[in-house]
Amino acid sequence: SGSLLAIVLLCLTRSLTITSADQSMFERAQGEKVTLPCTFVLSENDEGPLDIEWVLIPADNQKKEQIIIMYAVDRIYNHYYAATTGRMQFTNPDPRSGDGSLDILNLKSSDTGTYQCKVKKAPGVQSQKIQLTVLVKPARTKCSVEGSQEIGNDIILKCASQEGSPLLSYDWRRAAGTRALPITSTLSILLLKNASQDYSGTYRCVATNRVGTDECSVELNVTPPINTAGMIAGAIIGTLLGLFLLAFLIVCCCKKHREKKYEKEVHHDIREDVPPPKSRSSTARSYIGSNRSSLGSMSPSNMDGYTKTPYSQVPSEDFERTTGQNANFAPSKVAAPNLSRMGAVPVMIPAQSKDGSIV
Repeated sequence: SGSLLAIVLLCLTRSLTITSADQSMFERAQGEKVTLPCTFVLSENDEGPLDIEWVLIPADNQKKEQIIIMYAVDRIYNHYYAATTGRMQFTNPDPRSGDGSLDILNLKSSDTGTYQCKVKKAPGVQSQKIQLTVLVKPARTKCSVEGSQEIGNDIILKCASQEGSPLLSYDWRRAAGTRALPITSTLSILLLKNASQDYSGTYRCVATNRVGTDECSVELNVTPPINTAGMIAGAIIGTLLGLFLLAFLIVCCCKKHREKKYEKEVHHDIREDVPPPKSRSSTARSYIGSNRSSLGSMSPSNMDGYTKTPYSQVPSEDFERTTGQNANFAPSKVAAPNLSRMGAVPVMIPAQSKDGSIV
């Protein structure tokens, strides 16, 4: 009917007419393709060169219109607007056929705006404006639970899309559980008051706008309250046991350290205080020499000194002799006085040789 009306108007006015003026608003999703129509009919009076322009009218009236594609002198020019280079093209490769519609590929949210198609063929001039809105589908929708999932508490379920054009609506649904959803909500928040175990289950949120939907789900598990007093008591007892064990280990380590230190000190004192041992032969010779000098001056008057010498003071090893040494000594012919009755220690008297010398 629109085309027929345009033909009738053309016959009456006999001038250039755009026949696609009945469509002025388009909504598409990001990533899709849109065709903005711009068909026209020329009159016999239009004799000048055909010129078709598509311009983007900015939202700010102070800014200048931006040419995005143009047909002039039988040639297409599409390099004016860098943001749309390679994504905009005429629907018909030959616009002279009366179809100057525009295809926009791989739509972006930044493509939202007002587009104007201008058709010129002197003396006729016509234009048409089209509003394009590029919407973003809901995406990366996430569900979450706020509040302690215990019986009697108020639990909040949240749903939010990370991407998506405004005017989003949310629909909460019970996916699985023991009872129906207690409250339906078209908001991004679902409040469950005084929760019971019957509320446990899987909840699904569907986010929707005019160009698409997205959803997420969350698992709710309502449980009895936790015995916090018992947990606190257990934590305190565990802490005390740990401190006691730590103190016990410290005491043991200190005690062991003191014992090792004491052993080292005692060992050091012994090594410094004890003189080096003398050889057995030198000790015996010195003792025998002293006895000889004493025997030489032995008389009844000085026998008392020998009688008072305790036996325990004479080292037994001083009188050890080898077999060869004992052979040089003959048994003494002079008997030693019986000193045992006086409590004295018996003393060996050296023997005399045949020539009268003491050996």
